[in-house]
Amino acid sequence: MEDMGKNLRILMDKKNLNRHYDELMAHVMRDPAVQQFIAANRQVIDQAMIDRSSAKLYEFVTENHKFQAKQASLAPGYQPRLILNHHFIDVTYEPTAELVAAEEARALQSRVRSISMPKNIRDARLSQFYQDDDRFAALDAVTLFLDDYKKAPKKFHQGLYLYGNFGVGKTYLLGALAHELALQGFQTTLVHFPTLAVEMKNAIGQNNLTPKLDAIKRSRILMIDDIGADSMSSWIRDDVLGVILQYRMQEELATFFSSNFSMTQLEHEHLSVTQRGEQEPLKAKRIMERVRFLSHEVELLGKNRRQQP
Repeated sequence: MEDMGKNLRILMDKKNLNRHYDELMAHVMRDPAVQQFIAANRQVIDQAMIDRSSAKLYEFVTENHKFQAKQASLAPGYQPRLILNHHFIDVTYEPTAELVAAEEARALQSRVRSISMPKNIRDARLSQFYQDDDRFAALDAVTLFLDDYKKAPKKFHQGLYLYGNFGVGKTYLLGALAHELALQGFQTTLVHFPTLAVEMKNAIGQNNLTPKLDAIKRSRILMIDDIGADSMSSWIRDDVLGVILQYRMQEELATFFSSNFSMTQLEHEHLSVTQRGEQEPLKAKRIMERVRFLSHEVELLGKNRRQQP
C-alpha cells in the first residue's frame, strides 16, 4: 500500500510538471515575436525542432519581455533575437543602439587623456570655435595639421605653439583639436603645465616620478597648456620639461604648446631666469631649440572671452 501511494505521488507530480510545461509552451507559442520568427522560417522549422528548442524559446520570451519592459535582464544593454542554429532555434543577444553609442562615447573619451585641465575642454569643438579675421590663422593651422596627420600619422608633423592674451581661446582650440583627433582614432594627452610641475615635485617624495614622466613624454600626441604661467625652477625646466621635449624631439612626436608668451618672450623673460633670480640663457636656449623643432608659432588674437557675460 505504501509503495502504491508513493508511485501515485510520483505520477501526480509528473502530471503536474507536464501540465505546467504545456502551459508555459502555450504561452511561449502565443508570443508575437515567436510566431513571426516561425512564420518567416516555416520551410525549415517543424514541431520536432520546436520541441528541441523549447528551453531557448522560453528564454527568448522571458528576456524579451524584460527588455521591452526595461527591467533587469541577463544581458543589460543587449536585445534578444531568435536565430536558426543548425537544427535548433537559438537566442543571440545584440547590442542596442544606445549601448553602441555609449561605448563609442567612452572610447572617444578614452582617446583624450586630460591631466589637470578644465572640465569643459572635453566638450570643445572646432565647429563652435569663435571665428573672425584675427583668429583665422590659428584655426587654419589647426585644420591643416589635422588633415596632414590623418593622411600620414607615422610621419613627423610639427605641432603648434599657440600664444596670445588671456581668454582668447588657446586651450579651447587645443581641446577641440584633441576631440577631432579622437574621432579619427588618435590618442592625445592634454596637460596643464603649472599643475604638472607641482605633481612632479610631489612624485619625488612618492617615489613614482619616472612612471609619471614616461607616460607623458611617450604620448602619441602631447599638448602642453599654459607654459610660462608660473615661475619655473631649474629642475622643472631641465629635468622635467627638458626631458619631455628631448624625448619627443628624438622620437619625432607631435607636440603642441599654449602660452601667454611668444617664443622669444618665453625664452628671455621666463626660461632664462630661475626662481632664485639666476640668469641661465644657454639652458633656456637649449629648451627653446626643442620647442621650435617640435612646433611652429601661431598667434591667436581676439578679445578675452572669459570676461564676456
